[in-house]
Amino acid sequence: MNNKNEVTTTTVAKINNVDIVVIENGIKIIPIKPICEALGIDFSSQLQKLKDDPILCSTMGLNTTVGADGKSREMATIPFKYVFGWLFRIDSRNVKEEAREAVLRYQVECYDALYNHFTQHSEFFEWQNMLIEEQLLIVEQRQRLFAESKTILNEAKDELNRRRKLTIADFIAEKAQLKINFEEK
Repeated sequence: MNNKNEVTTTTVAKINNVDIVVIENGIKIIPIKPICEALGIDFSSQLQKLKDDPILCSTMGLNTTVGADGKSREMATIPFKYVFGWLFRIDSRNVKEEAREAVLRYQVECYDALYNHFTQHSEFFEWQNMLIEEQLLIVEQRQRLFAESKTILNEAKDELNRRRKLTIADFIAEKAQLKINFEEK
């Protein structure tokens, strides 16, 4: 288990061969400057946008991190859980050409994730209702078949009971009847 004062770093992504690391010292944070450099966007303008953002401004901080050169320095950071929203808002037209496709792909994934998050429940209920309606039709069909079968079964039981009640007199009467076949040929 990590000591609260122990700082650990974990690489979570690579952008244009630049490791994007999470720094963990009780909470997971991301330095924003290496991401700006990897994307080829102006760090100072991004820092200002973060400061102007009503949500992200309160989450930003200056934290001691280890730079790519191995030296410790203070860097502007945001919590790991907010980096995804910040990256989503970056204008892909302003990033390096070699990073543009990756940024666009990422943003499409964000749109898909948002769509799925906000529509999943209604889509689930539509899907569930469709399955229920299909099964209701099957149940209704089986109920009709059951009712018909029950009627046929009761008729067969009635006939069985009638035959059990036959007497010798019924047998003699049946045997004595003349049966003529009137079918046309």
